[in-house]
Amino acid sequence: MMYPVFWWVGASLKTNAEMKSPNLFPEAPQWSNYMEGWISVPNYSFTTFYLNTFELIIGVLFTSVISCSLVAFAFARLDFPLRKLWFAILMVTLMLPTQVTIVPQYILFNKLNWINTYLPFYIPHLLAGGIGGSFFVYLIIQFIRSIPKELDESAKIDGCSWFGIYLRIVLPLTKPALVTVMIYCFLWNWDDFFGQLLYINSVDKYTVNLALKLFIDSQGTIPWGQMLAMSLVSVIPAVVIFFMAQKHFVEGIASGALKG
Repeated sequence: MMYPVFWWVGASLKTNAEMKSPNLFPEAPQWSNYMEGWISVPNYSFTTFYLNTFELIIGVLFTSVISCSLVAFAFARLDFPLRKLWFAILMVTLMLPTQVTIVPQYILFNKLNWINTYLPFYIPHLLAGGIGGSFFVYLIIQFIRSIPKELDESAKIDGCSWFGIYLRIVLPLTKPALVTVMIYCFLWNWDDFFGQLLYINSVDKYTVNLALKLFIDSQGTIPWGQMLAMSLVSVIPAVVIFFMAQKHFVEGIASGALKG
């Protein structure tokens, strides 16, 4: 299982001539692959692409947490007309393949002049959509339902509005679920190469995923060592986030709302 990872690390330190070598690691590691790969794109460095990626991810995280928690609170606590119907539609969208919506979404965003901006990522997540939006809503709904409704009633007696109950009572108690949503949202959007390729055209707005393809598109001879070095660096944030927060995956799904 770990052999491809070791090969990946070793290949990132090789020259093009050494790529066919059966040795896992080169005799003379080319650490310069990392430095040269970082500045390999003319007029840009991977610092720009990392900043673009984090700008995109942070906006998506913020909009997803706010919108998904609000929608989940409404489904879990409020009694409004056709609530069961809307919840059924939510479940249908959860099972809807992403490929079905690609063309109509692109046509819509193109008419709104959102192509080559980050709005096709921000706005759907702001409306509890985007990558994993319906799953996040469903996850938070199940978590909120485990919170005793007596807390809501006590807050109402004290004069708290529904939004106050959401902000002061429910939101703090759903922290494990919200952390889980943030982890999934970060990982899925970090790896979303196709969506970024579809909506972002300018190099100055490229994310790390899109920058990696420039090694192939812009040069006749592919510098494999540099490309593999940058691809290895590109997965480090996702790996770090996963190992630092992996306990929240189980906690956010399985723990009770009142668990200390």
